Amino acid sequence: MENSFCRRPSYLAPNGLIRYPQHIACIGEKNLTVVPPLSDLTAFATLARHCSFSRAADELGVSRSALSHTVRVLEERLEMRLFHRTTRSVSLTEQGAELLARVKPVMGDLETIFDDLAERQGGPSGLLRINASESVVRLLMQHVVPTFLQRHPRMQLDLSSEGRFVDIVAQGFDAGVRFRDAVPLDMIAVPFGGPERFVAVASPDYLATHPAPVEPAALAHHRCIRHRMPSGAAYSWEFETEDERLSIDVPGVLTLDHVGLMVEAAASGMGIAYVPEIAARAALGNGQLELVLEQWCPAGPGLCLYYPGRRHLPAGLRGFIDVLRETLPNG
Repeated sequence: MENSFCRRPSYLAPNGLIRYPQHIACIGEKNLTVVPPLSDLTAFATLARHCSFSRAADELGVSRSALSHTVRVLEERLEMRLFHRTTRSVSLTEQGAELLARVKPVMGDLETIFDDLAERQGGPSGLLRINASESVVRLLMQHVVPTFLQRHPRMQLDLSSEGRFVDIVAQGFDAGVRFRDAVPLDMIAVPFGGPERFVAVASPDYLATHPAPVEPAALAHHRCIRHRMPSGAAYSWEFETEDERLSIDVPGVLTLDHVGLMVEAAASGMGIAYVPEIAARAALGNGQLELVLEQWCPAGPGLCLYYPGRRHLPAGLRGFIDVLRETLPNG
């Protein structure tokens, strides 16, 4: 099929200003003589990424109705339907997909230009959105965030703490934090903080009436606090030595879907919990919790900040990574 668009490349004029083409595209015999505003194209690209008016509107900081109006005006201006819409779904039409393929590189180039200009005029500015677990957000708040905001006063930081994995691209995040072995293969990973591990923990009061298990099989006789995954399944506890690796579906008196609540429940004497050590570190440090089965909990790959692989790394994210490496080196 013949392309419905004919290219009209933009270019930089000698004075450094961006020159736009007279026509953005050709559709059949029609010439579109008015280039849509950049804000309209940004709204279009954001909606195309999320396939949801509500999520795209949240990222753009506008109402759902305002975004719908912008898209409708853009479609009228271009004289083409860009999205299929139903009450439950939004998806690109063939022409919409072609437009997106054409404008994404141009918008990426503009992002690079504006980032470079911002750095020359006093450093990066804008909003940086990062998704991580609550315990990781606490770690970042303690070690990274104060230095980052002091060094880059024009930046705004939005940290979202969730107990479930999310698609950071679809949800409009600039970056996320996960354990290294859980980072998607198509992402760029920046390790930090050194090795981490999952640990089994219990309170001194619980261990005073329930002798600590000496091997994972003994957990069958203990009160365990289980973790419910977003899928609804209970998380299996994984233990390892040099000679053996086990995955155990422990019996549970309590099941929770939040690691922080699991730590609190264990500190209250409700049983043994199996959590990332980073989440239990404070309670271990003040004596509210003690490690059990420690010889079965070796350190593994640590945390990584990760972001989509792309040609240009936004200045704000680059600045955050620099501070992250300084304050939490991967040692």
